[in-house]
Amino acid sequence: MIARNLLQAGFTGPILPVHPTNRSVAGVLAYPDVKSLPIAPDLAVIATPPATVPGLIADLGALGARAVVVITAGFGEGQDARGRALADAMLEAARPHGLRIVGPNTLGVLAPGSGLNASFAHLSPASGRIGFATQSGAIVTSVIDWAKPRGIGFSHLVSLGGMLDVDYADMLEYLSEDPQTESILLHIEGVKHADRFLAAALAATRRKPVLVVKSGRHPASAKAAASHTGALAGSDAVYDAAFRRAGMLRVDNLEELFAAVETLADLAPPRGRRLGILSNGGGIGVLATDELLRLGGTLAELSEPTLAALDAVLPATWSRRNPIDIIGDAPPERTRNAVRVLLEHDHELDALLVLNCPTAVATPEDCARALIEGVRASGSSLPILTSWVGEETAARGRQVLNDAQIATYDTPTQAIQAFMRLVDYRERRSIAHETQPDASDDFEPDAQRAREIVARRLATDDAGWLSEANASLVLAAYGIDVVPTTIADSPEAAGRVAEGFEGPAVLKIASPDIVHKSDVGGVRLGLESPEAVVRAAQEMTERLRQHDPQARIAGFAVQPMIRRRHAFELIVGAHVDAQFGPVLLFGQGGTAVELIDDTSLELPPLSHKLAMELIARTRIHRQLRGYRDRAPANLDAIARTLVRLGRLVLERPEIESLDINPLLADPEGVVALDARIFVRRR
Repeated sequence: MIARNLLQAGFTGPILPVHPTNRSVAGVLAYPDVKSLPIAPDLAVIATPPATVPGLIADLGALGARAVVVITAGFGEGQDARGRALADAMLEAARPHGLRIVGPNTLGVLAPGSGLNASFAHLSPASGRIGFATQSGAIVTSVIDWAKPRGIGFSHLVSLGGMLDVDYADMLEYLSEDPQTESILLHIEGVKHADRFLAAALAATRRKPVLVVKSGRHPASAKAAASHTGALAGSDAVYDAAFRRAGMLRVDNLEELFAAVETLADLAPPRGRRLGILSNGGGIGVLATDELLRLGGTLAELSEPTLAALDAVLPATWSRRNPIDIIGDAPPERTRNAVRVLLEHDHELDALLVLNCPTAVATPEDCARALIEGVRASGSSLPILTSWVGEETAARGRQVLNDAQIATYDTPTQAIQAFMRLVDYRERRSIAHETQPDASDDFEPDAQRAREIVARRLATDDAGWLSEANASLVLAAYGIDVVPTTIADSPEAAGRVAEGFEGPAVLKIASPDIVHKSDVGGVRLGLESPEAVVRAAQEMTERLRQHDPQARIAGFAVQPMIRRRHAFELIVGAHVDAQFGPVLLFGQGGTAVELIDDTSLELPPLSHKLAMELIARTRIHRQLRGYRDRAPANLDAIARTLVRLGRLVLERPEIESLDINPLLADPEGVVALDARIFVRRR
C-alpha cells in the first residue's frame, strides 16, 4: 500500500522497493536487499518485523540515507526490556551516520505539494500551506477526511508515532523554516525534552502562527500533592502555561484548530479588545455582545463625533450606542453607509463585526455587496468579521463575502470566538519573548545566604522542609518582605520571645511532619500576652499529640501580629514540574485556596510585564485595582515579588516546592505571613 500511495500521489523521484523474495512491488522493480540499491535514498520507509529494523537502519546509513520512517510497530513503546533493547539498537545504528528516524509505529509522512505520500493512509490530502504534526496516525486520517471537503490543504502531515528520535521540536524547527508552510498545527499528547520544545516553539512563533490541541485536559485522576502550589499546578495547567509562554495558541479540539487557522489566514490580529458590533436587529446584536463580554472582550465606546456621523446616515430610531442597531427595515445602502462611517472613525475600534438577519427589505446578497462597498469606500484596513445568520438565503450572502475574501461565520458566536482568538494570538505573541528584567528593580539578592541555608538543610537529608524561620530568611535574601520569625523550642521559650513584641503575637506549630498547620489547629492569631502564647503552645502540643502521635514537634514559630485591615490575601508559589521545570503560581490566597480556584501559572524568568500579565489573568485582579471601600493594592510590589521569586527558584534548583500563603497586599506593598519551602538534593 505504501508503494501504491507513492505512485498515486505523483512522486516524480525514483522509487526503489526492497523485498527479499518479490521481484517487483506495485509494478516497480524491487531489489533483494538495501545493499543492492543503486543509489542512496533521501528517505527510506521501513515496514518489516521489529527485529529486522536496526540492521536495515545500519545498512541504509552506510549507504548514505539521511532519514527513515519506521512504520513497524511492536516495540512496546520502549516500556518492556525487549522493546527498549530494539529501540536502543535503532538509535545506535542511526547515530554514526547522522540518520534521523520518524517513528516507530507511525502512519508515515505526507507532503502533498511534493507529491509525497510515504504512508499507509487510505486518503489523499489536498495541497496547501498548513503543516500538521501529531503522534497519532488515526488523527492524521481523520484530519484529512475532515479538511478536504472544506477546501483545507496541507504542506506536510507527519505522524510522529513513538517519537524515538524526531519529535515536536524537530517538526517546529523544520516547518518554521519551510517556505511552503504558513501555519503550524500540532496535536500533542506529550512532549519530550521540554527545554528543546520551548526553544523551538519560541523560534517558530516569531515567524508564523503555531496552534496546538493538547489531549488530556481533564485527567481521570491525579496524585495528591503535598503543597497548595503542587495541588494547583496540575500537568495540563503547566502545559497551558508553557504554550502561552512560547506564543502558541491553544484550542480545545480539531474543529476549533482549523477554525482558528482560517481566521488567522483571513484577518490580521487586532490592536486590542475593542469590538464594534453592527446589526440589522437588536436581539442578534445583544447575543453577540453577551458572548463578547463572556470571553473577555470589550464593547468599543463611540465618541460624540462618531455618533453624530452615524446620525446623518441612520434613522432617528437607531440604537445610538454600540452595539449599533440599524433597524430591521434597513435597505442595503444603510449597511453600506454605516460601515463606511464606522471605518472612517476606526481609531475608536480594534475590529468591526457586522451581523445580518434575513428580511423582506433586502436580500442577503445585496447586503453583503453593500458591506463590501462600504469597506472599500472607507479605505480602512481594520479587521472586519461578518455573520450572515440563517441557512438557505443567508448562505448566498456568505458566498458573496467569501468571494470578496471577507471573513464570514455561520453564527455570531463563531464570529465572536474568532475575534477573541485573534486577540489571544496577538497578546500571546506580544509577551512570548518578554524576558527582560524589571528595569525599576535594582535589588541584588544575597544568593550566598540562601545557598547556605539550603545546604545546611540538605547536609543530613536528601530532601525535606525548611523551618518557617529559614524559609523566611531565604525569601528575605531575595528581597521578598517577610514577617520576622523566631523558632522557640518550648512553650515557655515562645512566651519569652513574645515579651519583646509591642503588640499581639502569632504562634504556629513547627513540625517537619505537618505541612498545612491550620488543619491541625497549629495556628493561633492575636495572642495578647506572653502568658497567652505559653497556653496556646501547650494546647497545640496536646492537640497535635491527639491528632498524630507520631508527628515530631521541632518547636514553635513566633511572630509579631501584622494588622493590615484592608489587605488582600494572595498566594504566590513555585513548583518543579517533571517536564517543564520551575513553574510560578499567583492567585487568591487563604485557607480555602483550592476551593476558590483562582490562580494562574507562568514559567520563569519573569519580566515586570510578564508578572503583571500573570496577575491580570486571575479573577482577583479586578479587586486588586480597587473595589468599593478597599484601596487598590500595590500591583508593582506584587509584580516585583513574582519577578524575584522566579529568580530565586531558577538560581536555587534545590527548591522543589514553595508556598507563600498568605501574601498580604495593600497600598503600602506586600508582606509574606506564612512561607513553606521544600528542598531536594540535585
